[in-house]
Amino acid sequence: MKFFYGKLVLILKFCCASEKKTKDKHRSKRAPLNIEIQELSGDDYFSKNNEFSTWLKEEKDVFFSDLSADSARKLFSDFVKAWNKKKLEIRYYEGIGTAPRSAHNWKIKG
Repeated sequence: MKFFYGKLVLILKFCCASEKKTKDKHRSKRAPLNIEIQELSGDDYFSKNNEFSTWLKEEKDVFFSDLSADSARKLFSDFVKAWNKKKLEIRYYEGIGTAPRSAHNWKIKG
């Protein structure tokens, strides 16, 4: 039993250490707190759609096209809060050209 307990402790330590490294890795990509950003409001729903759609897919694992209008607006409010608190990766503030829109795999023949 003592051997099993020792292995369990070792596994837990490894898991916690790798989780901390992952969190630190993501922290380094966040926007520096001293950068100037344009604060967002609900009025920016259309102008920041690429950034919002990317955030939805990466943070919430959902496509913009899968949401109702009300759900999208509510989640945009969460995105605005994260944006204004500078909690997002720097690439969001630099601008995202294209964003994931749908889970559908289009097979267009050319």
